[in-house]
Amino acid sequence: MALSKEEREQFLSEPHIAALSVNAGENRGPLTLPIWYQYTPGGDLWFTTGAGSRKHTLIEAAGYVSLMVERLEPSVRYVAVDGPVLRIEPGTDDQLVEMTKRYLPPEKVDGYLEFARREHGESVSVFVEPQHWLSADLGAL
Repeated sequence: MALSKEEREQFLSEPHIAALSVNAGENRGPLTLPIWYQYTPGGDLWFTTGAGSRKHTLIEAAGYVSLMVERLEPSVRYVAVDGPVLRIEPGTDDQLVEMTKRYLPPEKVDGYLEFARREHGESVSVFVEPQHWLSADLGAL
């Protein structure tokens, strides 16, 4: 059963690990990777990636991405969106903190932030307008 607009937006706003797909060029399947993301119902979604990384350059070249999130309990549910890349801008420390707090338990945040600031290097934030939605709740397993 397809989810209502409110249900799919609420589900996408929860901190699931997403599968991000972007065109990887002719005679290639899409580059598909797990990613942390942020979304507020009714708004644009965003995520960060390494500046100059393969993912960054492919997203810039394609200008369009797909994102899919799912869960298995208490029921099998998924939401997939795709849409145009609105902008790519330098990532900020505030965004790193926001994303880290979204995905990690409080006792792990400071340690991860210290690691990320030391090891990850420069990042970019990619903002996407969700245009096309596909969703379902398939019930309990």
